[in-house]
Amino acid sequence: MKKSSIIGLVVIAIAIAVVISTYTNTSTYGNFAEAQKSQTSLQVVGHLSKEKPLYYDATKDANYFSFYMKDKAGKECKVVFIGTKPQDFERSEQIVLTGKMKGSEFLASKILMKCPSKYTQDKLEETEVKSTQQASI
Repeated sequence: MKKSSIIGLVVIAIAIAVVISTYTNTSTYGNFAEAQKSQTSLQVVGHLSKEKPLYYDATKDANYFSFYMKDKAGKECKVVFIGTKPQDFERSEQIVLTGKMKGSEFLASKILMKCPSKYTQDKLEETEVKSTQQASI
């Protein structure tokens, strides 16, 4: 066999290995009911249950944060995150968790938050009113 043929086969084998490893590490979206059935990591989208308490005590354990979240299907579940509480967590509009169910709790390995925009319509209107008042002075 020629050297170029061997090199070509090695490059193809490496490309196939990269594609396979990429697909095995991706998690899919679902809800808490699907996470209960799944053995793999799953992404769950929902919002914070503001009626239920958040637990984070940096003096006792700075790497333990728990809260309750409702998924898109409306099911509420306790979430445990081994890490520090994200800044402005209570203000988040939407939360995307990556993790697995363990018993009745969802163990999150990653938390992504969608925070409210600072450019809401009310603030834009208020800014426009102020700028027109200053222009008339």
